[in-house]
Amino acid sequence: MDNRPVIKNKKTNLLELEEHIYHLVDVDKPNVYHNLFPYVEVPKIAFNDRIVPHNMPENIWITDTTFRDGQQSRTPYTTEQIVTIYDYLNKLGGPKGLIRQSEFFVYSKKDRDALYKCLERGYEFPEVTSWIRASKKDFELVKDLGLRETGILVSCSDYHIFYKMKMTRRECMNHYLSVIRECLETGISPRCHFEDITRSDIYGFVIPFCVELMKLQKEYNIPIKIRACDTMGYGVNFAGAVIPRSVQGIIYGLNTNGGVPSEQIEWHGHDDFYKAVSNSTTAWLYGASAVNCSLFGIGERTGNTPLEAMVFEYAQIKGTLDGMDTRVITELAEYYEKEIGYEIPPRTPFVGKNFNVTRAGIHADGLLKNEEIYNIFDTNKLLNRPAIVAVSNTSGLAGIAHWINTYYKLEDSKKVDKNSELVKAVKEWVDKEYEEGRVTAITDSELLKVINDTCEKTGNHIV
Repeated sequence: MDNRPVIKNKKTNLLELEEHIYHLVDVDKPNVYHNLFPYVEVPKIAFNDRIVPHNMPENIWITDTTFRDGQQSRTPYTTEQIVTIYDYLNKLGGPKGLIRQSEFFVYSKKDRDALYKCLERGYEFPEVTSWIRASKKDFELVKDLGLRETGILVSCSDYHIFYKMKMTRRECMNHYLSVIRECLETGISPRCHFEDITRSDIYGFVIPFCVELMKLQKEYNIPIKIRACDTMGYGVNFAGAVIPRSVQGIIYGLNTNGGVPSEQIEWHGHDDFYKAVSNSTTAWLYGASAVNCSLFGIGERTGNTPLEAMVFEYAQIKGTLDGMDTRVITELAEYYEKEIGYEIPPRTPFVGKNFNVTRAGIHADGLLKNEEIYNIFDTNKLLNRPAIVAVSNTSGLAGIAHWINTYYKLEDSKKVDKNSELVKAVKEWVDKEYEEGRVTAITDSELLKVINDTCEKTGNHIV
């Protein structure tokens, strides 16, 4: 018989059994869940059909790791580039500051110069935070920089505890707690990065650790955040999936059993199994206020959750952009390609050069008749990216004129029509290609060459 007291949930107004108090489960041997992660086989997704309720916080937001995790897999940004991107993030987040924070390295002079210059901007959002090693010296460095919060790595799976740190669970927890206490002693708010949470013993280590952290929070009266890091991308958002792979199960446990308030829970996902975006949205829906992202998903291995993706996820589940300026996403993409030299894969949603280009003949015909048939939304209004019809043997003069006008974003006074000599020259070249047996659509680079060559011959230029 279950003798736990019945309590009333003030949020849902439902009667519930009071949750157990979860204590650390120390073990002699690591539990690495080889039944789920056999390593020589594809990982398993198991189900026990335990369902947790939706619990989306009233306020949700995005945090940014472009200058931290996003720099671990590419050439470091220059100071000027960091400041410019930071300006863009401020503009993208809008007046409500929905891009809430951005984290920085602080070890090199270049990192600190960029951090100082961003602080000099005086923006409320994104708040500048840091990521450091867990040491007293680094805590003092953060304090000297004038930062309120810092991230600290606290790996939590037995893979890390036993094999990397060479400790037992109890030794590891005691070590972490002493480090967090040192951070709190300096007056800095710690953001604990629970590395590899989707291979961790959630109720044997993670939740008891959270309980102890919340005790420290109460003792020092300084907020302690938990960043749930799906370091290997193992998280799944399927109803009834077992922990530690269940995203909703992890967030429920942190919030309900670990006592961590929603506004202090972040989800940090990786895309190894193509689930970074859906898992981040799931974290929002089940109780995390923040999702941690990097621009264009640039990050370790397959990358992080793309920040621009979560802007549109926010709009879909909240029914509003709440002031976020999505046109900035296109400005950022152009800046990355033209100024930083980063090539965005052409089929990347929202930012790739082909994301709203229609190539199939029947689709192109529909798009020309009514753009809503084959465009996801008004991409011209929201992203300053008009829908484009790719040129093929069925495009005709009107289709080629449409391509030129939209690709070059020509103003009404400069638009070409189907009677333009340039359009006729391109059409002649296109017809010749298909007469010689071509069956594929014409690529952008081919069209640009034909257009440039024609303009050079005639002395007339589009822009």
